[in-house]
Amino acid sequence: MLNERAQILLKTLVERYIEDGEPVGSRALAKFSGLDLSPASIRNIMADLEEMGYIASPHTSAGRIPTSKGYRVFVDTLLTVKPLAAVEISHLEGQLQIENTQKLVTSASHLLSDLTRFAGVVMAPRRRSPAFRHIEFLRLSENRILLILVTPEGDVQNRILVTDRPYTASQLTEAANFINQNYAGLDLEEINRHLKAELRKLHEDISQLMTRALEAGSESMQERSSDYVISGERHLLDVADLSTNMDSLRRLFALFDQKTGFLQLLELSSHAQGVKIFIGGESGLAPLDECSVVTAPYEVNGQVVGTVGVIGPTRMAYERVIPIVDITAKLLSSALSQQQ
Repeated sequence: MLNERAQILLKTLVERYIEDGEPVGSRALAKFSGLDLSPASIRNIMADLEEMGYIASPHTSAGRIPTSKGYRVFVDTLLTVKPLAAVEISHLEGQLQIENTQKLVTSASHLLSDLTRFAGVVMAPRRRSPAFRHIEFLRLSENRILLILVTPEGDVQNRILVTDRPYTASQLTEAANFINQNYAGLDLEEINRHLKAELRKLHEDISQLMTRALEAGSESMQERSSDYVISGERHLLDVADLSTNMDSLRRLFALFDQKTGFLQLLELSSHAQGVKIFIGGESGLAPLDECSVVTAPYEVNGQVVGTVGVIGPTRMAYERVIPIVDITAKLLSSALSQQQ
């Protein structure tokens, strides 16, 4: 546990480094900390902080910079968050009055990026397993069938099924009627569970058709929902802390394109209570070792369905980024809940 003087000096050092981007020396700490300490006393405290791993000394300077561990203490115990001004909140709210869910998610991502000048990300609302209202089969040729799936929202999904054997029009009608009469309104996972028992009662050839249809329908509906929307990656090219290492930037952009690893991080964030911050290596994703990710979950009618976030350098103005992420999550929750 750091004593009060060490906390004040660490807080001052982190704030000056975030502001100026230059290693902070004892003279600057004496000037900005408000502590009445001799240069020797400040250097001794700095040496202790360095030994404990909160700050480090670059080879090119006598000053110190915060480590990821130092940022963590700063964010958790020393940071004073600045609330957004009413006019900024009003602007955010106005930009999120959109009825289309995908456009709303995209707009939220752009806003996060524009306000922070870093990359903004919004995980698409998590759906239940896709449900359907009505299903039809249309024979196109001897071994090709058009699957027509209508969702409860009225969206129509089409998928072509290639079958091992031909089906007559009456067989296709029988299969569609069975599913519509018994399972309309259920999600596809529930239907699959029911069908495992029910299909034994049907002809084997019809069973194969329905199993294939459910698999194709689920694939078709899941494809419509992108995993997340990310905006403003180009801003990271303008961040001096990141742009000096192009190999690291390439790995970071590859992580965004590959999606799986970063999506797992967003999924983890969705279980947090309020804002969650990953600093440097805390994310467990090597391309983010020089970055911080500030996230917050958002809801629809009280149910968490996704995450919003900002990706930037560890040297970011946390006191401003945190409330931007927090209020964006709350406003997105409100806008999506009003659509229901």
